[in-house]
Parts: sequence; structure tokens; C-alpha cells
Amino acid sequence: MAKRIIDLTLEIKNNMVCQDAFQSSIYVPLVSHEQSLADGCGTPDDPFTSTWNYLGIIEHIGTHVDAYFHMNPDGTPIDKMPLDLFFGKAVCLDMSGIPERGKITVKDIEEAESKAGVKIEGHIVLFYYGIHNKYFPSKEVLRRNPEITLEVVKWLKDHGSKMHGVEGPSTDIMDLKLFPSHRACRDLGGISHYEWLVNLEELIGKGEFEFYGIPLKLKNGSGSPVRAFAIVDD
Repeated sequence: MAKRIIDLTLEIKNNMVCQDAFQSSIYVPLVSHEQSLADGCGTPDDPFTSTWNYLGIIEHIGTHVDAYFHMNPDGTPIDKMPLDLFFGKAVCLDMSGIPERGKITVKDIEEAESKAGVKIEGHIVLFYYGIHNKYFPSKEVLRRNPEITLEVVKWLKDHGSKMHGVEGPSTDIMDLKLFPSHRACRDLGGISHYEWLVNLEELIGKGEFEFYGIPLKLKNGSGSPVRAFAIVDD
């Protein structure tokens, strides 16, 4: 059976949409090919030029994963978390029927699990909402995601899931400032999440697939940008 790669990563660019608590990203040209010509590299008849850009970004902007340390001052930072947490068998659950700013319940998860045809046992679980394409790049996208409840985080952990991921900027409704999902990850331990995945609609109905979202090795990092993708049977 043929395999297909689905990119689940939001493009990094200058001044990305992000929550008000964060400084937005900086991604700008620093040296052009024309400027580097003055370095005199290569040979007179075949000069070598190069170009490079400057990137400055908070770990939690765009498609990223949270370290245990992000939610818990005693938690493990991103560079010390085992790499095998960040890839493996996965399933995407269709939560597009949940109202914007609604709460996802265990009943919702179990119904979506049945529709997906995958028994969740140790899977990375992704949640499709349908809000990214509807609102991005407007900042309204920051206020429209549903919320993952404490009970759902506990259900996921009880079913062996160590990582889950959502479309949109957060597993919680950020402007409420309650963060039940993040607090549940902190209190239960051994579970965390990806935020701001995109193109999840392409995974609905695909059953089980392979997911990869490897973080940068940032010393004492509270999280990291990732290049997330899925490999599906086509």
C-alpha cells in the first residue's frame, strides 16, 4: 500500500499570530547573496556566496510541543524528555461538532474513537476542530478553540496516551485563564501535548497512522517548535 506524508506544521514567518502574553516571532533576512559576495569566498572565476536569516521565537508560538517543565517547575525540560515520546502510532479524532469554546468530554472522545475505528491504547491522539482554516490568520483564532477537560486528560493517560495534540493555539481556552488541561497534565504527570497543528482534516477517516513531531534540543527548554507530520496509508 502506498504511503503519503501529510505536513501538520504551521509555517514559521516574521510576526506570527500569537497570544498577547508572548513577543511575536522575528524571522528576517540578515545577509543576502549579494552582501556575502564581499567576503571573497570561492575563486575569482567561481565566487561562492551564501545567505542567512535571523530567527527569534518563543518556544510556544506556532506548531510546538510543551515540556513537562512548562507546566511544572519541577518537571522535565524538553532536552531531557525521551525522544520516543515524540513519535509513534496515532489517531485523529473529529471534534468539529463541538461548539467553539465548548468543552470536550469523555463521552465525546469515546464516540469519536468509535467513529475512527481505532481502539486508543498508547496512541498519540490528535483533535481536529475545524477552526484554523476558518479564522487564521485573524487573531480571532486565538479565542475559538474548544477546551480539553481534566477528565479527558485523565482518560487519555489511563489509555496509555502520553502525548496528544490540537488544532489551534492551545488545549485550553486561553482568555479564561483557568488552564484545566495544562493543570491536569501538571498534576497527573507523564503526559503533555502539541499545540497549533494544521491540516488535521486530512487525517479524518485514516484510522491509525504514524506521527512525528520532534522538538529541538533546547537546554532547559519549556517546549519547542516542531516539524510535525503524519505518514498515512493512501
